[in-house]
Amino acid sequence: MLDLETVNLPEMIAVWQKTLHWQPTLHQQQQLQRLYELILEGNRQLNLTRITEPSEFWEKHLWDSLRGIAPFFKEEGGGMKDEFDSSSSFISPYGSGEGIHPSSFRVIDIGTGGGFPGIPAAIACPDWQVTLLDSTQKKVTFLQTLATTLELENITTLVDRAEQVGQLPEHREAYDLALIRAVGPASVCAEYALPLLKLEGQAVLYRGQWTPEETEALRPAVAQLGGAIAAIEECSTPVSQGMRHCLYLRKVAPTPSEFPRAIGVPAKQPL
Repeated sequence: MLDLETVNLPEMIAVWQKTLHWQPTLHQQQQLQRLYELILEGNRQLNLTRITEPSEFWEKHLWDSLRGIAPFFKEEGGGMKDEFDSSSSFISPYGSGEGIHPSSFRVIDIGTGGGFPGIPAAIACPDWQVTLLDSTQKKVTFLQTLATTLELENITTLVDRAEQVGQLPEHREAYDLALIRAVGPASVCAEYALPLLKLEGQAVLYRGQWTPEETEALRPAVAQLGGAIAAIEECSTPVSQGMRHCLYLRKVAPTPSEFPRAIGVPAKQPL
């Protein structure tokens, strides 16, 4: 078992900057380190993650979480980073013309599990309002305590199933951004995420390997849900050189009222 008093995450400041055009402040570094320690402590009672070594945790939980939201990071002076400016598919919470004020930018992490990618996103973007959704009460209770310990006042938690939340008036079409990682097939993730988005909102689907054939197979399901595939970003992780893909879905029309379908149906009968 790792000794919590001696284990420190690698700082990776240059890597953050090179790969995401972003780097944590000293306070954010401290929050990420404390997050790591709290996850290790929580792992003793809860099955939060099998990834506990410092460099692997940094890459597969922290870096991977923030890679998906990198197009939305605030640039000094406003707007998105140059690396992503070539794609007009993205909306930015900080851009002029979209009518989204940072303090009202609402994000939901669907099936958050151990808090990824939602908690790293809340640390990196403290003016976002992040909801962590999971169906397991024990995990959500732990995450609420974790958020309080980290003084993350921009986090709220919700215990429920995505199929039910997507039909609740207070959550349906209420979010600007939905994050969904390691939950299920892409079409299932789309059915969970798109009903929760406002028009022109976006969902980020975190995937490993991905093929053009899978993209074409996904298009009809996304269209049926009122969405469109806005962009697909391919990258490799900076330490182990693992392949990653981020799928960005844009909400272009209201999702038909029958979606999401009843609990368990999306997973059993994917679109």
